[in-house]
Amino acid sequence: MTHHQSTHDQHEINKQQSAWVIETRHLYKRFGQVVALEDINLQIKRGEFVAIMGASGSGKTTLMNILTCLDTVSEGQVLLDGTDAAALDEEGRRAFRSDKIGLVFQQFHLIPFLTALENVMLAQHYHSVVDEAAARKVLKQVGLDHRVDHLPSQLSGGEQQRVCIARALVNEPPVIFADEPTGNLDEQNERLVLGLLEDLHKQGRTIVMVTHNPELGRFADRIVRLQHGKYLGEEVNHHEAEHVN
Repeated sequence: MTHHQSTHDQHEINKQQSAWVIETRHLYKRFGQVVALEDINLQIKRGEFVAIMGASGSGKTTLMNILTCLDTVSEGQVLLDGTDAAALDEEGRRAFRSDKIGLVFQQFHLIPFLTALENVMLAQHYHSVVDEAAARKVLKQVGLDHRVDHLPSQLSGGEQQRVCIARALVNEPPVIFADEPTGNLDEQNERLVLGLLEDLHKQGRTIVMVTHNPELGRFADRIVRLQHGKYLGEEVNHHEAEHVN
């Protein structure tokens, strides 16, 4: 066995042994003279459902952008599924997002001239794989197998968000990030989307949800609170949230 092989094998062993799928160490983010995040030390276990909460300007969206490799740190370390994100260049971050991260946005970001099926398959394209059967499977999983050929304009807001969840799932990433996933939905569709996230969590997925809504926070295992870019504290939800239908 070569030294390179030995180092690689040890890296894989260390990654498998680590309980943390996300870990930040003394994370700072500055925009000029403004400190957006200050000394954030965060650990998220594999299979955990964590809500990152705070008022507007608390830094939660900045933190999410860093954790999803959409932005970089000014100082500190970000370890994502055993990879030091700070060591990745732009192409490396793009590849990492394709392989490891599923993103669900408040704004749906669907391509208007593509069908639901094609929007999901587009995520596969960025992953260098196109598998229509897999795309249909995740659309069925979110209850849209009868809407695969519809354009976004022909879908309700709740259906569009479910397409986004299917798109996030199709490459089977270890972590799903949801940024205010019900912010544009009515109460009925909010409960439906929360139910989907809850089901994914029960299947063993790691869910990280950014929200300012305390009603959403109660579905998480743990709530991490930020204020003015600093870690304010956290709380554990000891009761198991009822399944929403």
